Amino acid sequence: MLKAVMKLFGHDVDKPSGQVAKDRLRVVLIHDRANISPEVIDHIKDDIIKVISSYMDINQHDMEISLSNDENSVALLANIPVKRIKPQVMSSRNMRR
Repeated sequence: MLKAVMKLFGHDVDKPSGQVAKDRLRVVLIHDRANISPEVIDHIKDDIIKVISSYMDINQHDMEISLSNDENSVALLANIPVKRIKPQVMSSRNMRR
């Protein structure tokens, strides 16, 4: 039961600590290679929250923003749990039809 709860909150109890350390190091290296500071990522996250919150109720606490890269490029990845679409967005969309 504890395992299921830990996984629900994003903590993988089955992952060896060495793998967790390797994943964290990978994130640090990606940030360094992209030359984007954690403060800039926080500003990007705040701006994304402002824009999306105009249209949707989101769960900001479970929101994840990260960078991923391959040999040639860096990608910004966002996982944003949506609670619901705001009613005014739905009504304005229906008026256009």
